[in-house]
Amino acid sequence: MSPTVGSAAQVLHRLHRDRVAGDPLVLPGPWDAVSARAFEAAGFPALATPSAGIAASLGYEDGATPAAEMFAAVTRIVRAVSVPVTADLEGGYGLPAPELVERVRESGAVGVNLEDTGPGGGLKEPRAHAEWLAEVRAAAGPGLLVNARVDTYIRGASEPLEEAIARARLYAAAGADCVYPIAAPPADLPALRAALGNLPLNALAAPDGGPSFAELGRLGATRITFGDGLLLRARDDLAALATKLRGNATV
Repeated sequence: MSPTVGSAAQVLHRLHRDRVAGDPLVLPGPWDAVSARAFEAAGFPALATPSAGIAASLGYEDGATPAAEMFAAVTRIVRAVSVPVTADLEGGYGLPAPELVERVRESGAVGVNLEDTGPGGGLKEPRAHAEWLAEVRAAAGPGLLVNARVDTYIRGASEPLEEAIARARLYAAAGADCVYPIAAPPADLPALRAALGNLPLNALAAPDGGPSFAELGRLGATRITFGDGLLLRARDDLAALATKLRGNATV
């Protein structure tokens, strides 16, 4: 059902480029073919797989999914829908840039989310990571949309905003199309927006009660994703249904 990779890549780039203040691109995170089809049917123009959500659906802890299983899951999701899919591939699974890009192409995904947390759980050296991102860009050409995740807010950086800005600028210079300072508080979005100019800025959707999508957009977000939040919501709904079934309740 998926479109050609070239046309899907063009659509994904256009969706990021053609945003106005207060109207961010909202990308739900499917963890399997069923959820992907549900989000497409609801009218979302593109999807962004969450590595943590796929890990949970496959029975792994976040960060422990074997690369082959992650790529297989992404491939099934891409095959199930006709909208562009960008894939969270964690830190790239230690693959050389050309091999990573080739496997992304084989999956049918037209975007990637690549984080700067290393295998040991700490932040990677930013210049070395930027050099690797530049290798990914060189191997992929302009078609693949590269979202560079910045993990200063979740890895204990002493000055998370300042370091996020410094890293984001390095990654942008390396060829990233979008930067994602995951878990950045809404109050920091204007400073990140100002520092990055026109470069698309990804924000993590807040839990229930947080700012609306439009408000996140007015604060500077170009794109909004959910991590594994939608899977966790579905899990809770399923748990409630299971409890009713166990009690012989009518559902």
